[in-house]
Formats: sequence, C-alpha cells, structure tokens
Amino acid sequence: MTSRSSGQTGYPLIGNIRTLATAGIFLAGCTILPLMIGYVSAKLSSANSLQLALVAALLFPAFLLALLRPRQLVAYTLLVWAIAPELRRIADWSVGAYHSVSLLSLAPLLAGATVAIPVMREIHKLQRPWMRLILLFALPLGYATLIGLAKNGVGSVYDLMNYLVPLLLLPYFAITPFTAQDTDRLLRSYAAVAVLVAAYGIVQYTTMPPWDAFWMQNAGMNSIGSPKPLEVRVFSTLNSPGPAATFLVFALVPMILEKKWRGIFGWVGVLLVVVCLLTTLVRAAWLILLVMLLAYIASSSSKGKWKTLIQLLFVAMALYWIVPKLPGAEVLTARMETFSSIQEDRSYNDRLNLLGNMLPVIKSNPVGQGIGSVGQSTKLGNGGELGEYGIMDNGFIALMLTFGAPGVLLFSLALGVVIKQIVGRILGPVPLKPYARLALASWMGVVIGLVSDNGFSGIKAYLVWMLIAIGLGVREMREEQRRTPDREAYNRAEARHWAAPEPGPDG
Repeated sequence: MTSRSSGQTGYPLIGNIRTLATAGIFLAGCTILPLMIGYVSAKLSSANSLQLALVAALLFPAFLLALLRPRQLVAYTLLVWAIAPELRRIADWSVGAYHSVSLLSLAPLLAGATVAIPVMREIHKLQRPWMRLILLFALPLGYATLIGLAKNGVGSVYDLMNYLVPLLLLPYFAITPFTAQDTDRLLRSYAAVAVLVAAYGIVQYTTMPPWDAFWMQNAGMNSIGSPKPLEVRVFSTLNSPGPAATFLVFALVPMILEKKWRGIFGWVGVLLVVVCLLTTLVRAAWLILLVMLLAYIASSSSKGKWKTLIQLLFVAMALYWIVPKLPGAEVLTARMETFSSIQEDRSYNDRLNLLGNMLPVIKSNPVGQGIGSVGQSTKLGNGGELGEYGIMDNGFIALMLTFGAPGVLLFSLALGVVIKQIVGRILGPVPLKPYARLALASWMGVVIGLVSDNGFSGIKAYLVWMLIAIGLGVREMREEQRRTPDREAYNRAEARHWAAPEPGPDG
C-alpha cells in the first residue's frame, strides 16, 4: 500500500503542503505589506499617513494570529474594536485636524475580517446545519446589497462589511477547534478588555482628556454633554456612549454569571464595569442587561437560579452603597429615576415621534432602501456628513429601511432558526450548557435592544454573534475535547472546570 507520509517526519502529505502554504503566505505578508505601506504613505498627507500606519499596526497582529494562532484571534479583535476609536481621536488631536471620515474607522472591520483566513482554510469541515444557517443570512444580505449598490454607491460596501464581518464568526467557531478552556480564556480576555475600557471611562468622566474634548468640540456631539469633567456622558475608548455601553453590557453579563468568566480583576472588575456603564447614561443598555440576566436565570436549573440571584443581590447592594458616593451622583440617580416616569422623558417621546414619522415612509417603499442607507455609512456618499437616515434610534425601522419587507422576512426566518438551535442545545443532551444559555441571553438582548438601535451591524453585532456562535458551537467543542489523546485527563480537567469553588449557575 502506498504511504501517505512524506519524508521522515511521518506527517501526511497534505499537512506538509498546508504548512508550506501557511509559511509562504506569512513570508509574503512580511515582505510585501511593509513595502506597500511605505509606498502608499509617501503619497499621502501626514495625517493620512499616520492613520494608515496605525491601521497597519493594528491589522498586522490580526493577520499573524489568523495564520498561526486562530483560537487567539477573536480576543485580539475585541481589543481592536475597543481602542481603534480612541486612537483615531488621539491621531486627530496630535495633528490638530478633525476628520469626519477616517481610515482608522476601518481598522476593527479589517481586523475582524481576518477570521475569514482560518474559515477559508478549513471550510471543508463546515457541517450542513451551519451551511444552511449561513445561507439563510446570505439571502437577505444579498437582496439588500443589490438594492444598496444601485441606490447608495460606495456606502453600501462599508455597511455590508458591518453586517458581514460579525457573521463570519458563525463559521469561525464552527470549524476552529475550541475547547471549553479555550472559550473560557476568550471570555476572560473580553472581561479584561472591558475592565480597561471601564477604567478609562471613569478617568474620562472625572478629568476629560484633551483629545476626547477636541473630538467632542469638532464632532458636534451635543447629545452627550459638555467636554468637561462630570458633565459628559462617558464614551470611554469607543466612539459614543451607545457603543461603549454595548461593549460593557455584553462583557458584564458573563462576568456576573460565572466566576471563571470574570477574568483577573474578579468582583472589582465587575463593579468598575457597572459604574462606568452608569456614567454612559444609556438606559437601553440597562434594559438589555436585565433581559439577558433574566433569560440566563430562567433557563438555569433551580439551584443555579438561587446562586445567580444571590450574586445579583451582592452587586445591587454594592451599587447602593457606592453610587451615592460617586462624583456627579445626582445626575446618575436622576437618570435612573426616569424609568418610573418614562412617559415624561424627552428621549422616549422622541422615539415615539420617530416611529410615527417613519411608518409612512416604510409603507411607501416596501422594497427597502438597501444596504448603506442607514447609519455611519451615509457619510461616504454625502461629503463626510450624515445622510437623511444617518441617525436612527430605532432598530426595527433601521432594518425595515435597509432590507424592506422581503428582506426583513428572510432575516427574521434566519433569526428564528438561530433561536431554535440554541433552545435545542439547552433542552437536549448536549453538555456545556452554560455557553448555550449565554447564547440565549445574547439573542434575547439583541432582539429587545432593537427598540433603540440596530444591533445586527457593527460592534454590537460582533459581540452578539461571538456569544451566540460560542453557544451554537458546544457540540463541536465537546467533540474537540473527546479527540484529546488522554481521555482520563480530559475528564478530570472538565470535572475541575465545572466543580471549582463558587460555581456558576450550571455548576
């Protein structure tokens, strides 16, 4: 029989070819990319050259991780999503010029897009249920893209990336060999980044760094307060309070629920994230937090429910003692008190008026405006200024404008398949159910969050699809651990993992 091995190493021939291909791509990237950056930088202004250099500095580690350490890639991309807006502000401040459209806005999307490298390399491993799910999302995206290219031009390409890059996480987690320990490490990394974002947000709230003040003065963000200490709605390293609150909320839920997901800062980190979340004054984020926690608790065992409720009580008592002692506490408490008189709140009434004004527009154009008609992408075809629907504080309307009635129907069908698969993993015999419960909480959070914004595009979509893909991938995770050479060692490791002191809801 002909041997499939090559040389004396004993590796299969296909393994050698794949290793050589990876090495070739790595060497080509190391050689060609610096030359391209140097050439392009010489043709650009100093401001654009600085932006390009920062984008390259953020993108190159993602490229290397995608080739060499794909299981560590998503943790790095979370860091890029978190810090790229702050680097943009520092870059603008350093050259004394504000840019409404910046190359650094592409950095998170480009870094996130590198997950396509391991996906394409192992696409043959993708199982049929995952392929069917991806196809269900591809149909409405393709429909809206065709309309968007005709109506919205180049803005549709940027907007499509904001939808497509987060969805790449579905096949990424389906084929990347994660174990439970790898997944916990990713969630701990996310928690650590969130704590750093929260710590900077608290510094921003109390001191207001000059680069952040420069950005506020030039961007015309009047809705987030004044660029002065204690007078600003915190946006931390993100580009506005909404994304900052989103980043913190989706990290906070797993941090509260499970000790192993809190990261190196433990309960101190939880309290820092909660305090910073309060200073953003984004009430929709508090609603999402409550919905996610309730969804997780409701799907847990009876014993797990009580343990989680005790943990939530601990957080509530700590906040009850801490919040009144914070600088500017009266503003924070006044914002929370608006929940008891929501009908008198200006923001609530503005959203109701928006819904009433936009319903006739949607009815008059059931086909939809296409990808690129809503949000930040409208700047690209409008001289750097937001277009007619650049600010849309209602996710349902944003989806209807973008996808139209046919596209929304297809998109809703795909979401229905997702929740069906999540519930199947919670109710079925699949182990590692805390990940599936976290996916359920994320699905509920993003759907409820549509009352304020479209959570299926941009940073929120990246976080949501990451947590959902983790929950959907528990079967693959289990199979990967079963393939470990020492089964008894694996069983002992899993037992220690879920039977450590102070276990989470699932024990």
